[in-house]
Amino acid sequence: MSGWEWRDWLHRCRESRSLVLVIVAIALLLDNMLLTTVVPIIPEFLYDLRHPNAPLTQNDDTAKTTTTVAPSIPFCPCASNMSNNTALEFIASTTTTMETTTINQTAVKIIEKQAKHQELLQETVAVGVMFASKAVVQLLTNPIVGPLTHRIGYSIPMLTGFIIMFFSTLIFAFGRSYAILFFARALQGVGSSCSSVSGMGMLAERYQDDKERGNAMGIALGGLALGVLIGPPFGGLMYEFVGKSAPFLILSVLALGDIVLQLLMLQPSVKHTDVEPPSLKALITDPYIILAAGAITFANMGIAMLEPSLPIWMIDTMDASKWKQGATFLPASISYLIGTNLFGPLGHKMGRWLAALIGLVVIGFCLMLIPLAKSIDDLIIPNAGLGFAIGMVDSSMMPELGYLVDIRHTAVYGSVYAIGDVAFCLGFAVGPALSGTLVNTIGFEWMLCGIAFLNFLYAPCMYFLKSPPTKEEQKTLIIGEKSSVRYVNYENEEDDQ
Repeated sequence: MSGWEWRDWLHRCRESRSLVLVIVAIALLLDNMLLTTVVPIIPEFLYDLRHPNAPLTQNDDTAKTTTTVAPSIPFCPCASNMSNNTALEFIASTTTTMETTTINQTAVKIIEKQAKHQELLQETVAVGVMFASKAVVQLLTNPIVGPLTHRIGYSIPMLTGFIIMFFSTLIFAFGRSYAILFFARALQGVGSSCSSVSGMGMLAERYQDDKERGNAMGIALGGLALGVLIGPPFGGLMYEFVGKSAPFLILSVLALGDIVLQLLMLQPSVKHTDVEPPSLKALITDPYIILAAGAITFANMGIAMLEPSLPIWMIDTMDASKWKQGATFLPASISYLIGTNLFGPLGHKMGRWLAALIGLVVIGFCLMLIPLAKSIDDLIIPNAGLGFAIGMVDSSMMPELGYLVDIRHTAVYGSVYAIGDVAFCLGFAVGPALSGTLVNTIGFEWMLCGIAFLNFLYAPCMYFLKSPPTKEEQKTLIIGEKSSVRYVNYENEEDDQ
């Protein structure tokens, strides 16, 4: 390929909407791989840090050795000279001693198991706070990143987000204390805020048609789902068979590759918008935007509560190994991937409000089924239903936010997707932070029943999004003004489709 042909091909790639979609999907994939890779690693790693001589899961051979050794009858050289009665008395006393020893060992095991149970409950709090730190920082950063994209465009914040994420991943790889890992998780929140707000805003800007935008965001959220799908089993397997640093070093290399791709294809630079963007205050006070954002929060809060508590609950009730703790999230991730890709286009046809309403109800039922599980097999159906329903809500409400901005404000999307990301992060901040406390106070079962009840209560609110009033309808009601030219053009584009 000659130099001219190469430049022409590169120029066409840079103008392609599909390439932007691929880059955003990869960004969400890596962000959520890092988000979920730590789920099966951190609880056990922190426990082993505090108990270096008594790790949470021991080698199977060691376990077998320690459990199969039984006290033997001591040999007495004078036993051959004993009478039958004396020999029987000797054997009876020895048997009594063995039974007493066995009872003592059983009592010690019960006490140790109870102590371990209490420590695991306490660790749920520490793990939950660490997991929530990313979402809290991301939540605080989003209101800054959203308006910033109006001034400098989407490409520079996205690149900055991945540079920050690269360093966060390296810190995870080499961190050996709770404080350092906590800092790495919080730093990831800054990078995620930059990349997710910029990515969604970039897609909304490139895909102006509402139906195409829904399809594109469904595909992008599929990248998010794939990251959630791969993350836990990837982290669990690598931690068990290679070591703690290995999964994070691989992710750091992938993040570096995405940085190079963005530099080559997006050519980050400052870009100003000619349209006056809606103020953050106007968007926050819009009840329809708040309703859509609230659905995202409640839909994701349940799975966020499960992230720190479910692996520890499985260790406590099922003696689950590392790979099982990671694999338990697989059904949810696979079904989320299916749900987001299916309800990107389907939500537009059936009504996004209806898809979100059904999704919230299904989430509630699935959360109530999870504590009934007695083995990892029993978790497959409720986790799969949970992931599919969350995919219904996310793939419906994310494009709905862009649609609401189009018809009720002006078509600049940074701030509204900052609100959408705040809603997502609020679920992942409140969920893990409350998870440990709630498990300690009311128990794992009642915690999930409580969040299920909140989903049931919120679901009927989705009906208000069935036909939200447009900006022009509001003006007509207030001062009798006719629809603006911009809105008429938007409606014509809709009719053409």
